[in-house]
Amino acid sequence: MTTTMDLFKELNEEQLVAAKHIEGPMLVLAGAGSGKTRCVIYRIVNLIEFGVPSDSILGLTFTNKAAEEMRNRIESLSDRRVLIATFHSLGARILRESIHHIGIDNRFIIYDEEDSLKLVKKCIKEMGLDEKSVVPRGTRAFISKAKNEGLGPDKAHHLGHYSETKEYIDVYDIYQKKLREFNAVDFDDLLLLTLRLFEECPKVLERYQEKWQFLLVDEYQDTNTTQYEIIKLLANKTHNLFVVGDPDQSIYSWRGANISNILSFEIDYPKAKTVKLERNYRSTNTILNASNDLITHNPNRYEKNLWSDLGEGEKIKHFIAENEFDEARFVAEKVRFYYEEMGVSLNEMVVFYRTNFQSRVFEDQLLTRSIPYVIIGGVSFYQRKEVKDILAYLKLAVCHSDYISFVRSINLPKRGIGQVTAEKMVCRTAELGEPIFIFCQQIVAKNPCIAPFKLSSKQVNAVAEYVAAIESVIEMNKQQISIGEIIGNLVEKIHYFEHLENEKELANDRKENIYELQEKANQWSKQTDEISIEGFLEEMSLRGQHVEDFEKPKDTLNLMTLHNGKGLEFRVVFITGLDNDLLPHANSRDCIEAYQEERRLLYVGMTRAKERLYFCSSLERHVWGQKRNQTESCFLKEISSEYLQSVSLRSGAYRYYKDKGESQVFHEPEPAKSFDENTEMFKPGDAVLHKDFGVGIIQEVYEGSVGSMADVLFSNESKSKSLVLKYAKLTRL
Repeated sequence: MTTTMDLFKELNEEQLVAAKHIEGPMLVLAGAGSGKTRCVIYRIVNLIEFGVPSDSILGLTFTNKAAEEMRNRIESLSDRRVLIATFHSLGARILRESIHHIGIDNRFIIYDEEDSLKLVKKCIKEMGLDEKSVVPRGTRAFISKAKNEGLGPDKAHHLGHYSETKEYIDVYDIYQKKLREFNAVDFDDLLLLTLRLFEECPKVLERYQEKWQFLLVDEYQDTNTTQYEIIKLLANKTHNLFVVGDPDQSIYSWRGANISNILSFEIDYPKAKTVKLERNYRSTNTILNASNDLITHNPNRYEKNLWSDLGEGEKIKHFIAENEFDEARFVAEKVRFYYEEMGVSLNEMVVFYRTNFQSRVFEDQLLTRSIPYVIIGGVSFYQRKEVKDILAYLKLAVCHSDYISFVRSINLPKRGIGQVTAEKMVCRTAELGEPIFIFCQQIVAKNPCIAPFKLSSKQVNAVAEYVAAIESVIEMNKQQISIGEIIGNLVEKIHYFEHLENEKELANDRKENIYELQEKANQWSKQTDEISIEGFLEEMSLRGQHVEDFEKPKDTLNLMTLHNGKGLEFRVVFITGLDNDLLPHANSRDCIEAYQEERRLLYVGMTRAKERLYFCSSLERHVWGQKRNQTESCFLKEISSEYLQSVSLRSGAYRYYKDKGESQVFHEPEPAKSFDENTEMFKPGDAVLHKDFGVGIIQEVYEGSVGSMADVLFSNESKSKSLVLKYAKLTRL
C-alpha cells in the first residue's frame, strides 16, 4: 500500500504544510487549479496513518460527484472508508437518526424544488391571496433565503420591504405547517432542521461532536449562514476544523453563499494556521497574469498571486463582433478549426455565457455546421416528468400523508379523478385528521366515516385500482424485494407504458428513462446495505439537486453559463457576451457587492482555460426583446493590454488600461500551539488493539508536537506507524 511518505513526494511546499497538519483550525486558501483536492485527500490519509479512526473524520463538500471521488480516492490510498458527504446528505443522515428529538417523525419525505413550489401555490390559494401580487416563485425564493440564513417564519422580518415581507412570512408560516402535516421536509430544511436540532438538543449535538472529531470542509467560500453555524457547532469542542476555499471564486450569493464566512475565519478561530496555494497546475502564465490583474480590483480579499511553470502561452484573443450572430459565427468557426485542424476534442472546449438566453444563437450556428454540442445545466434526469411520476407512487407508499405525491399520482394514468375531486378528498382528510392514503383505503372499504363525501361508482373503482397499486408497493417493500423489481411491477400494474403512448414522439424517450430509473435502483441496491424504498427515495432526492449528475455524450462541445463552469477545466475557452449589462449584469449596477461578484464570475471563467482563452464582445445585440447598442465590459479595462490581442477588424476600437487599487491583506497569525491533554501512557512491548489497524506491539513512546506519540508495529504491516495517542484510542491487551 502507498505510504504517506510516498504521497508527500507529490506535493509542493505549501501543499505539504496543509497535508501534514494534525490538530487545531487551518485555513487553506486554494487558488484556481492549485491542487486543493489532492491536498485534502492526503491530509485525511495522513490523519488515518497517525491513528485517527476513520469514523472520527468527516469531510463536507457541495456535490455528490466530488464527495464520491474523494471517498474512492481515500479508500484506494488507505483501505479505509471515510464519511465524505454533501451538506444536505449529512443533514438527511443526522435528521433520519435524530429528528424525533424535536418532535418530527423520522420517516419524513424530502420535497424537491417542484414539489415545494406546488405546496407554496396551495398555501397562497388557501389563504385567498392573488398569485399576481404574491408570486409563488418569489415567495418560494424568500422562504429558501430565510432558511439559508437560519431563520424561521418568526425571525424573517428583515429580509425585504415590509409590505411584501409580511405576506411572504404569512405564507412561510402556513407552508411550514403544511410540511409538518404531510410529514415532509424541503431541501433547505435538511440544513435548517439540523441547526435547530443542535441548538435545542445539546446532548444530541455532543454525541455528533464526539463522533466526528476532525472536520474538513471543501469550497468553504460557498457556505451559507446555516451551513456555517452547523460547522461551527460541530467543531466547537475540538476546533479541529480544516477548511479549503478561495474567496476570489465566491460566485453563488444568489444561492445564499456568504463570502464573509471565509473572510472571517481567522477572527472565528484566532489560533488558526493559514496556508496559501498559489502555484497553478492548469493554465499558462498569460492567462493567470490577466486573471490576477482583474481580481486585484476587488477589495476585502486575501491577497494571492497565481503562477505556473507551464510557460507564458498565447495572448488572450479579443473578438469584437458586429452583433450576436457575428459572435456566434466566429465561435463556431474557431471550434471547427481547433477540432479539425488542431486535433482538439470537442469536449475539451467550452462556450461560456452569462445568461441562458444567449445559447440560442450558438446552437443555430453549431447545428448549421453539424457540430455536436450539449447544454450543461439542462433538465436533470432526476427532474424528468416520467421519473417523478413513478417516484410519487413510491413516496405515498412510505409516507401516507404526502399531499403533493397524491395530487400528482391519483389521476396518473387518467382515472376520472380530476384536480377538483382530488382537492376535495384532501380537504375531507384534513377534517378527519388522517393521512390521505388511509382515506383512500376507507373509500374502497366503504367506511361510513367518509360521509358526506361522495364519489361515483366509477371513481370508487378507480380509487380501488390506485390503492391496490400502492399496497403492492408496500407489501414488496416489507418483503425487501429489490427496488428495481418494485418499480417494474408498479409500471406494469398501473399500465404506465400504455399511458406514455399518448406522448407520441416522446414516448420511447420516456420509456428509456423508466428503464434507466430501474437500472439506477439496481445499482443503488448493490452499493448499500439498506434495501428500502425510504433509502432509495432519499438518494434520489439528494442526487436530483445537482447538475453534475446530468449525463452527456462523450465528444460534444460544452455550452454553459459561467456559474456552471466552476470546478471544470478546458483546453480552449470562449467567454462570450463581454458587454456591459451582460457581464457585469445589469442587476449589479447599484450594488457594489453584486458588482464585485460579477468580477469574480469572470475570474472563474478565465481560470478554467488551460491553453487558449477568447473574449467576445458585440457592438449591438438583441437583449430582452430589443436591439441595443452595446459597450464593452468595463472589466476588460482592468486587464493589462500586454496580455490581450485584438482579432477585430476594427483595430483600436477600444482602449485598455490598468489601474490597480489597494487590496486588503489579511496577515497570517502565529502558528497554533499544541495543548496538553491527559492521555493513558503505554510502554514499549505492550500489546495493543486499534479499531482500524488491528493488533500491534508498542515499539517506542515519546512526546511529539501534538502530544504523546507511540510507534506501533501492527501484525499486518512491515514497519511501525507513528500514532497520536489521544486520538488513536488504543486498547491494551
